[in-house]
Amino acid sequence: MATNSRRPFATRDHLILKYLKLWYDYVINHLYILCFPPLIAVTTTQLNLDYISNLYTHLQSHHTAVMAMACIVVIGLIINRMTQPKPIYLIDYSCYRPPDHLKVPYQKFINHSKYSGNFTESSLEFQCNILKRSGIGEETYLPAALHAMPAVPSISTARDEGEDVMFGALDNLFHSTTLNPKDIGILVVNCSLFNPTPSLSSVIINKYNLPDNVKAFNLSGMGCSAGVIAVDLAKQMLKIHQNTYAVVVTTENVTENWYFGNEKSMLIPNCLFREGCAAVLLSTKSSDKYISKYKLLQVVRTHYGSNNTAYKCAYQQEDDSRNMGVSLSKDIMTVAGAALKLNITRLGPRVLPISELILFFVNLVTRKLINPKTKPYFCRNPFV
Repeated sequence: MATNSRRPFATRDHLILKYLKLWYDYVINHLYILCFPPLIAVTTTQLNLDYISNLYTHLQSHHTAVMAMACIVVIGLIINRMTQPKPIYLIDYSCYRPPDHLKVPYQKFINHSKYSGNFTESSLEFQCNILKRSGIGEETYLPAALHAMPAVPSISTARDEGEDVMFGALDNLFHSTTLNPKDIGILVVNCSLFNPTPSLSSVIINKYNLPDNVKAFNLSGMGCSAGVIAVDLAKQMLKIHQNTYAVVVTTENVTENWYFGNEKSMLIPNCLFREGCAAVLLSTKSSDKYISKYKLLQVVRTHYGSNNTAYKCAYQQEDDSRNMGVSLSKDIMTVAGAALKLNITRLGPRVLPISELILFFVNLVTRKLINPKTKPYFCRNPFV
């Protein structure tokens, strides 16, 4: 059996590069700590007892100025401490899991679609292919209204779905955190396609009897990005209304937005969207620092709506038979990739360590001024 004699050398070179990268990252990111002991040692060797005695005598003769400078430093530190925004902690989160009788394996989905009589053979085959390629798995769920034969989408059944998923996620969240709902000061609810009156935020306020001074917001029509927008809105509100709790609820309603036509671009959401909800509890209270799971550092959102292709890639409309649905354009992956690239470009400088920023800057200068054919620098995990 043939073997590759170069493999051990490739492995050795890989290990050498990996450990060089580790040392480089450590030295650059801890440079100020590594330089501090030598600086202290050099300063100590340059000083002598006579110099220290003269300095002490000089300070005694100007004690008023010394006290004034000390007061200025202390006041500056206090002002800096007071003006810095309080950290925001994610105490806990909860994801709703529907009961097992609402589970929709592939075959059950196809059989139900076939027996409903709404779809042609071509549409059924298309949905089957999308299911196999989507990767969503056999453990997904649809609301009870879509399990009925025929399906019964209506405002009433859509409300039932919304209440089931939101109350299920919130009940789990309140149980795991032992939080009294009356302590909630900020509520942000996000659901893109279902926007009833009263709003979904009002439904939650009514169910859990939230206080009358709660700051409630309801986001709709903003798609998948609204999860990030909702967290950012809660973050901004917590900066203003401190020492309180914020709850962010994110869901999508499938019941009233199921597509019963045969336009292929509008059939894709049927295969991708399922029943579910997530609830997140945020806080700025310093006492929650040690019980929180995460600390919110950065929220970056890049809006690509000014691009006409991006604007049309997910569009709610009626088909020729007046069946309502959401059309997903074939350009959606290209648009998503371009938006993600732009978003990472803006996020990178905020989260990358200094060592990676230096390497990126050197690579950028090389490509712009020396060799345009140089490959762009990509931050790689040195442990891989």
